Amino acid sequence: MPSTPTPAPDGAVGPTTPDAATPPTTPPTDTTPTAAVRAVRPTVDVQDVRTPRVHHPSSLLGAALATVGAALVVVLSTYAQNTTTGVAEDVRGFADLLRNVLFVPVNVLVGFTTVVVPIAVLTELAIRRLGRQLLQSVLAAVGAMLLVSALYWTFHTFGSQTLVQGLSVRLRGEWTLTIPEYSAMLTALLTVAGPRTRRRTVRWSWNLLWVATGVVLITAGASLPGIAVALLVGRVAGLGVQYLGGVDPERAYGAALLAGIRRAGVEPATVVRVPDPALEADRDDATVAAVAALPPATPARRALARASADRLYHVTTTDGRDLDLLVFDGDRQVVGMLTRLWRSLRLRGIEGRSALSLRQATERAALLSYAATAAGVRTPPLLSVSEAEDSMFLLQTGTDDAVPLSELDGDDVDDDVLREIWAQLRLAHKAGIAHRALTSEIILVQRTSHRPRVWITAWEQGDVAANELARRLDTTQLVALLALRVGATRALESAAAALPAAETESIGPLLQTVTLPRHTREEMRAHKEVLAELRSALVARLPEADVQPQQLVRFGARTILTILLTVVAVFVVLTTINIRDIGPVLAESDWRFSVLAFALGLLTLVGAALAFVAFSPVKLSVWRATLVQTAATFVALAAPAGIGPAALNLRMLTRRGVSGTLAGATVALVQVSQFITTLLLLLVLTVTSGLHSPTSFSVPPAALVALGVVAAGVGIALLFPGIRTWVQRTVGPTVRQTLPRLIEVLGQPWRLVLAVGGNVLMTMGYVLAFDACLAALGQQASLVQVALVYLTGNTAGSIVPTPGGVGAVDFALLTGLSTIANINPGVATTIALLFRVLTYWLRIPLGWIAMRHLQRTGEL
Repeated sequence: MPSTPTPAPDGAVGPTTPDAATPPTTPPTDTTPTAAVRAVRPTVDVQDVRTPRVHHPSSLLGAALATVGAALVVVLSTYAQNTTTGVAEDVRGFADLLRNVLFVPVNVLVGFTTVVVPIAVLTELAIRRLGRQLLQSVLAAVGAMLLVSALYWTFHTFGSQTLVQGLSVRLRGEWTLTIPEYSAMLTALLTVAGPRTRRRTVRWSWNLLWVATGVVLITAGASLPGIAVALLVGRVAGLGVQYLGGVDPERAYGAALLAGIRRAGVEPATVVRVPDPALEADRDDATVAAVAALPPATPARRALARASADRLYHVTTTDGRDLDLLVFDGDRQVVGMLTRLWRSLRLRGIEGRSALSLRQATERAALLSYAATAAGVRTPPLLSVSEAEDSMFLLQTGTDDAVPLSELDGDDVDDDVLREIWAQLRLAHKAGIAHRALTSEIILVQRTSHRPRVWITAWEQGDVAANELARRLDTTQLVALLALRVGATRALESAAAALPAAETESIGPLLQTVTLPRHTREEMRAHKEVLAELRSALVARLPEADVQPQQLVRFGARTILTILLTVVAVFVVLTTINIRDIGPVLAESDWRFSVLAFALGLLTLVGAALAFVAFSPVKLSVWRATLVQTAATFVALAAPAGIGPAALNLRMLTRRGVSGTLAGATVALVQVSQFITTLLLLLVLTVTSGLHSPTSFSVPPAALVALGVVAAGVGIALLFPGIRTWVQRTVGPTVRQTLPRLIEVLGQPWRLVLAVGGNVLMTMGYVLAFDACLAALGQQASLVQVALVYLTGNTAGSIVPTPGGVGAVDFALLTGLSTIANINPGVATTIALLFRVLTYWLRIPLGWIAMRHLQRTGEL
C-alpha cells in the first residue's frame, strides 16, 4: 500500500521575524510498505508588523447606542406608567405563586449564574494566557456594578416618584426599585471576554444569563425596565472598557497568515508587509522601528497600500511568482462600513452600496475584480480567496514595473497615456461596471517598447450593473484627477476625444469636491482653481453645457446646526411660554385688531408675489406666485427665515424651463431688492415721522449711539485692505450675478414699479400687522418704533439659522419692544407671542394646502 504524506503543523510566526517553521528532518528509515513519510515544509521568511492593540470604533458606537437605549427605557418607564403598572398587576398573582413554588430553584439559578459564570470565563482567559483581557473583564464588571450603584443613588435622590415606581417591582406589598447588579456585571464581563463564536464558556454563559433573566422576570423578581437598564448599563461598561483599553486583534498574523495563504493554493517562500498610511502614522516606537526594518516596496505596491484601507503583503512563492496579498480585517471593515453609511445618508447617490460584513465586502471585491477582468479591463487578475481568523484574503498577481499616476510629472503623461486611460474606463463602462473611487494612486502606467499600458486597480468600492450616475461620477473623477496632473484643458480635451459630447457635457453639474474620492479632494483643496478652470474649459468647448452644481448633499454642517438650534429654540420657547397661554392671550386681545393683523400678514404674501412676478424672466400669474409664497410658510418649518421662499421661487422658475444660472440671478435680485426697499422705507418713515411730529420720534439715545458706533466701526474696518478684499469676495458674486438682470429690469419701468410696490406692500404689511398686535393689547408706539422693532426681529431671524426664526425672532421682538418702545417686558412677551401666532403659526396650515396643490399641478 503506498504511503500517505502528512503535512507538518505550521510554525509560529513572529510579528517581525522570519517564520520558525519545523526544521528539515530526515525521515526515519523504514523498509516496511506501510511506513508513513512526513512531508517537511521549507522555512518561510515572514517580515510583518503586528498591531498590538485595536480600539474598535464600533465599541464606542455601541456604548453610545446602549446609553441612549438606557435613557429611553427610563423615559418610557416613567411616561408609560399605566402600561408597565398594568402588566405588573396582571402577572403579580402568577408571580407570587411561582416564587412560592420555585423559591429554591430561582435562587440557586441566580447564585449559580452569578458565581460560576465569572469563574468559568476568567479561567478560560487565564488558560489562553489572555491576561490583559482577563483584567479588562474584571474592570468592566466592577465598573458596571458601580454604575448601577450610582443609578440607585441618583434615582432615589433626584428621581420623581413616578420614575422610581416605573423601575420598581412589588415585593412584600411594597414597590421596590430593582436594577439587578448581577445582570449588569455579567453583561459587562461577557462583553469584554470575547465573541461567543471563539470562547466556549462565553457562549454558554450568555445562554445561561438569558435563561436566568427570563426566570427572574417571570417570577417578578425584577421589573422589565429595571432588567433592561441593567443589561444596557453592562453593555455600556463593557464596550467602554473595550474602546478605552483596546483589544487584542483577531486578525490573521503569523501561523494563521501562512495558513490562509496556503488555503489560497500557493506555497509562500517570503511574505513581506507593505506599509500603509495607518501603519506609517503609528507613533509607537516599536512599530516605527519595525516599519523602518521592512524592505522597500515597488511604487505600484506602495500606491495600492495607500489606496486601500487594508493590509497588503508582497508574497513570493516557492515556484518564483511575485503576488500581492490583500488582507481584509473585520475591525477595519467596521470603520469603512460606518464611513460609507454616513456618506450614503448625507449624499444623494454618490456612495455605493455598503457591505454589512467582512465576508460580503470580500465577496464584492472579488466579484468586481472578476467582472473587470472579464470585461477586458487591464487589472491584476484575482487568483483565489481564502479566510483565516477574523481576516479574508485576496491573492492576485502583481504589477512590479508599473508606476502610479501620482508619481508621474505632467510631462510624462503624454496623449498616448491619456487615450489608454480613457480606453480602460470605457471598457468597464461598456460592461456596466463602475469603479466609484478613481484616484491617481490606483491608475498605474507601464512603459513598453510599443505603447504604454495602463492598469486600473482597487475595485473594492465598485458596482456591477452600475447606473448612469455611477458612470458619470467615474468620468468626473477621472477628469478631475487628470486635470491635477496635466491641466484642465488637456484633461477635458482627452475626455472629449474619448467620449460622446453628451457624456462630456454631463460632468458639468458634478464638478464638485464632494463627488471626488478623499485623495483627490485633498489634492483639489491645495489647487482650488482647478475645478473653476475645468468648468470654464467645458463651457468654452460646449457653450450649452450646464455647469450649475447639482444638489448632491442632503444635509451639511449648516443643516445639522439648524436642527440643533431649532430644538434648543423650541425647548426654550416651550419652557418659558406655556402653550396654554395662547388661548388667554387671544381672548384678552381685541379680536378685531387680531383679525386685522392676520389679514395684513396674508397681504404680505401678495406683496412678495408681485416682486417675484416683476423680476421673473418668464410670464407668471400673480395667483400662482402667491401660492408659491404661501407654500413657503409651510417650508419655513424646516428652513431658516428667507430661505424657504428663495428655494421655492428657484424651483418654480427651473420647472418652467429657466436655466439654473438665470433662475439663481432672479431669486438673488428679488432678495436684494427687498433689502434695499426695506432700508429706504425705514428712512422715509423716520423722516416723515419727524416732520409730522418732532416729539413722536422717541427712539432712545442709546440706540442712536449704538447705531453710530456700528456705522463708525464698519467705516474704520473698510479702511483695511484685507477686510475690503473679504467684502468684495463675499458680496462680489451676488453683485455680478444680479447686475445684468437688474439692468434688464431697468429697461422696463413697469417691472421696477411693480417690484418696488410689492416690496413696500410686503414690508408695510408686516409693520402694520405688528402695530395692530400692539393695539389689540392696548399698547401704543410710533410707526417708526414699530418698524424698527420688527426689522430688528426679522434681521435676527435671518442671521440665526433656525427654521422660521423660531426663538430668535421672538426674543428680538420682545427685547425691542422693551428697550425701543419702553413696553413692560411681560406685555412685550405677550405682544410678540400674538404677532408670531397670527403671522407665522396660523399660516402654516395654509402653506401645507398650497404646497400640496402646487405639487399636484406640477408647479413644484
